[in-house]
Amino acid sequence: MKFSTKSRYGLIALTDLAVNSKNGHISLASIAERNHISSLYLEQVFASLKRGGIVKSVKGPQGGYQLNHAPKDIPISKVLEILEGTYHISDEQDMENLFSQSIQTIVIDKINQEMDRVLENMTLEDLEQEYTRRSSVSDMYYI
Repeated sequence: MKFSTKSRYGLIALTDLAVNSKNGHISLASIAERNHISSLYLEQVFASLKRGGIVKSVKGPQGGYQLNHAPKDIPISKVLEILEGTYHISDEQDMENLFSQSIQTIVIDKINQEMDRVLENMTLEDLEQEYTRRSSVSDMYYI
């Protein structure tokens, strides 16, 4: 299983927004520049996130985007559902076949349940904290 580019960029941009929007709105251009992502692509991603209620926008010279909720209240599962529709592994094709039914029950259903459990309990705040931890470590200088 692999996250799509849309999901990866969406999570990167939302983490950037969580980290950098403490004092106001953030432009997509600044997020795109910091993360080397196409502004046009981010516009499409943020249109979906706005429709899904994750972000809000303000127009004008001081405008930009801001999270619609606190990072702790934005589960990663919701972001992925908005951007992908579903992150689950597809159901087995031939459900008439007993082998397929067994695979569905023992493997696919259990993997999907675990993904739900992990992604519903992981929030944007977790990504923000991990970014902050890593950036503080990389800012250290050693002699």
